[in-house]
Amino acid sequence: MPEARLPVAADPLGFRVRKVAAALGTEESRVAASVAHQGLAARLWSVTLACAALYGAVPDLDPCLLHWDPGATAPDDLWLAEVRPLPGDPATVADVVLTAHLAPLTAAVHARYGVAAGLLWGNAASALAGAGRELDRWARRHGRTDTATRARSLTADLFAHPLLTGTGALAAASPDISFRRRSCCLYYRVPGGGVCGDCCFSRPPRAPRSSPGARSG
Repeated sequence: MPEARLPVAADPLGFRVRKVAAALGTEESRVAASVAHQGLAARLWSVTLACAALYGAVPDLDPCLLHWDPGATAPDDLWLAEVRPLPGDPATVADVVLTAHLAPLTAAVHARYGVAAGLLWGNAASALAGAGRELDRWARRHGRTDTATRARSLTADLFAHPLLTGTGALAAASPDISFRRRSCCLYYRVPGGGVCGDCCFSRPPRAPRSSPGARSG
C-alpha cells in the first residue's frame, strides 16, 4: 500500500524520502530513506567537524535551535536560530551529532522504513569519514597542516564512539583518510546506480526481486 502523502510540515521525514526517491528514480522507499539518512548525516558531520578543526569550537545543534527544510537542498536545508558555541572536543561533537540527531533519526528510519540499524550506522560512519577526508584535503591544499592534523585526529576519535565501532575499517594516518564499511547503503539498487567507494561490495550484487517496501536485513 502506498505511503500516505501528508503535508511537509506534518511529515518532514516522509516528504524528504519521497523527494529523494523521485530524484533517484526509485520506487523502493527503503533505498531512498537510506540515501536521505546519509545525506543528513553528511551535513551534520561537515558543520561540526569543520568548526572543531578550524576554530576549536562547534555550534550547539540542539533540536530547539536547528531548523531543517526537507524540501531544500544543501546547504540551505539547515540553519540555526541562534549560535551558541560549544567546545570542539570529540565528546562534545559526538553529543551534538550522534546523541542529539543521528540516534533518533536512525531509530525513526529503521522503524518506519525497515532499513537495518547496522546499515544506517554504516551510513553515519561513511558520512563522517567523507567529511574528515574532504576537510583534510582542503586543509592540506591551503597549507593548513594544523587543521589537517586536527581533522584526522577528530575523525579517528569519533570512530571510537560505541555507536560507530564495528561499522568498518578506518585508516586516518594514511596519505588520505580512507574507510571501508561493513554494510551497503543500497545505492546499487537505484536505476543505473553502482557501489560507492567505501562499500563492502567490490561490485554491485545481483539485486533480488522484492517489493518496493520490503524491509532490509
